[in-house]
Amino acid sequence: MLRGHTLTRDVPFPAPAVAEAVVETPFYIPATSPSTTRPRCTLKHGDTFAVLDKHGDIGATAEGPDGVFHADTRYLSRLELLINGMQPLLLGSNIRDDNSVLTVDLTNPDFYLNKKLVLPKDTVHVVRTIFLWQKTAHQRLGIQNHGDLPVNLTVALAFGNDFADLFEVRGMRRERRGLMRPPKVGEQDVVLSYEGLDRRLRQTLLFFDPAPTQLGATAASYNLTLQPGERCALFVAAECDAEPHMRPAPFRRGMHSTFRAIKTSTQAMATVETSNVMFNRMMCRSAADLGMLLTQTPEGAYPYAGIPWYSTTFGRDGIITAMQMLWCDPGIAKGVLARLAAHQAKADDPDDDAQPGKILHEMRYGEMAALREVPFGLYYGSVDSTPLFVWLAGLYAQRTGDFETLRSLWPHIEAALGWIDGPGDPDGDGFVEYYRMTEQGLANQGWKDSQDAIFHADGQLAEGPIALAEVQGYVYAAKLAAAYCARWLGHGARAEALEQAAVQLAKRFEETFWLPELGTYALALDGRKQPCAVRSSNAGHLLFCGMVQPERAKQVTDGLMRPQFFTGWGIRTVGREEARYNPMSYHNGSVWPHDNALIALGFARYGFKSAVDRVFKGMFDAASYMELTRLPELFCGFRRAPSQGPTLYPVACAPQAWASATPFALLEASLGMEFEPATSEVRLRNPGLPPFLDEVILRNLRLDRSSVDLRLRRHGDEVSVQVLRSEGRVRVSAVYS
Repeated sequence: MLRGHTLTRDVPFPAPAVAEAVVETPFYIPATSPSTTRPRCTLKHGDTFAVLDKHGDIGATAEGPDGVFHADTRYLSRLELLINGMQPLLLGSNIRDDNSVLTVDLTNPDFYLNKKLVLPKDTVHVVRTIFLWQKTAHQRLGIQNHGDLPVNLTVALAFGNDFADLFEVRGMRRERRGLMRPPKVGEQDVVLSYEGLDRRLRQTLLFFDPAPTQLGATAASYNLTLQPGERCALFVAAECDAEPHMRPAPFRRGMHSTFRAIKTSTQAMATVETSNVMFNRMMCRSAADLGMLLTQTPEGAYPYAGIPWYSTTFGRDGIITAMQMLWCDPGIAKGVLARLAAHQAKADDPDDDAQPGKILHEMRYGEMAALREVPFGLYYGSVDSTPLFVWLAGLYAQRTGDFETLRSLWPHIEAALGWIDGPGDPDGDGFVEYYRMTEQGLANQGWKDSQDAIFHADGQLAEGPIALAEVQGYVYAAKLAAAYCARWLGHGARAEALEQAAVQLAKRFEETFWLPELGTYALALDGRKQPCAVRSSNAGHLLFCGMVQPERAKQVTDGLMRPQFFTGWGIRTVGREEARYNPMSYHNGSVWPHDNALIALGFARYGFKSAVDRVFKGMFDAASYMELTRLPELFCGFRRAPSQGPTLYPVACAPQAWASATPFALLEASLGMEFEPATSEVRLRNPGLPPFLDEVILRNLRLDRSSVDLRLRRHGDEVSVQVLRSEGRVRVSAVYS
């Protein structure tokens, strides 16, 4: 992440008022310097991603998570363009709509020699075209002289690398590192090498075409003479984990392959077109971001959690993203289920917080994970991934009727249920709870996994084992979903037992977690079975699970829509009257789009469509202020002010998978989408549209081998449904209750 550096100034600064050191939270992502003057943008393909500034440079300004990263290691930390030794001027910078290519337009600054202007600014136009393909960052420099005289230029690319582990870039400090080998410089290429403490050799190949005029260990330069109107092209490719004596793929072939791959990644997704141009941009950006984050794994496509910090397999994030996208692309859920089943824990391993049947939290490939300097190689420190996995399996079967996949998953579902009723409930009180098995693991293991996220009314941190409210809801929904699966597979007695267990859990939960003085459910029970009497957004997840009694669902909904929670942009993670409320915190007062999406689905489940509309509008309005109309991982929980946008959270991931899926989930909540494969029916239950959408067209909405296109129009509080096209035997109905 952002690492501090010292600025030398001519004016004195007073000593800090606080001298005591603050205890650092493990795996905390620090922000140690002000934002730089060059905003960042991201590209990704497969297990490789790049963070560049708007000039297309890497590492040209201090701090920031710049680099080309592959498998949790930075393979290039600097690639800076200089013209006659100076940074060029930025004309414009654009990410292609499908996230495939960054295009940057640059020009020369005024260049003086012996106090005489020899090259006026805006004479030379440089177009940088950058994309990723198969572990390689490709770049083309298109250079043209627009002046009426010949120009002599020195175009240089300064480069370097530290082979930092991603957790080092995030801010973690290491006592020892491996060995940087001397660069190997050829006529057209340079090989940068690092032998890690894990005995693995990591290499970056930089290939220049044509051969530079001068090529050294840290820079390549070209001496160019361009006649009026003349243009030339220079190419550089940075390949991660390069094979010896192998050249990267040609630029154009790689770029066209990138276009095809991205198009393929989203072709099964239903498309959304509306009467609102800004909302269309938001949806297109969300679809493109999801297409970029979907990563081909041995088990199928998996939505990596986010860039830059979470570009890998996360259990919870992948499952929730799949749930949000289930109505429009159930193939995502199939890939998620297959991958997580393949990596389901089979044995006890305290170092990994692993127990038989448990579903993965996080997977890492870097040097620090290999050396166990961080515990996340295959890490299972998540209390909710396991019930969420079971729930998703049931939802997928209900959405698709793909019972062949269900059969293959059933042993994994049973193993997960075994963990839920066994090690997941160590004291046998009927509630699933968590505790970390070693000091190196995560202290909190729900979705709010910050060190300070679970606390009592007085602000005191809860001590474990901790039973989170929403996790009990996930278990409830998981057991009902598993009962559906068991009954279809012919296990009638098992289905009955699971349904009874769900009913008993709901009853006990209501008796234990409901706090009438707060009008909501406790955030959690601590290790002494004392409730954390804190108003939190977690209660909204219980609506999503369908675990809440209707009269209490209304109280929860009303509470979450009060100003103490609802900012005008969205619902905060905790109410502003709570002891640890901080609108700038990660989990104690910020606004998370995916949190709001799940809550909105819960509102819709209980028929509170006006609350859905308010949340939907808040999220849409927030996105309209964001760069690229992209919802980030989270933003600050300050109250909405007239004519001002939301306050950004400085180190939020963007894109983030479950934030990108949020608009799709909110649309599902409004329309009340339901699917019945047995009767080939698409059902809209109490459909509505928020005030900013007059019309929505859904295309390629699939059910089994059938598909349908729908037009929905808002008429005041009502919505009309028109079938534009149908293929197969699909039926469409609207149900009002």
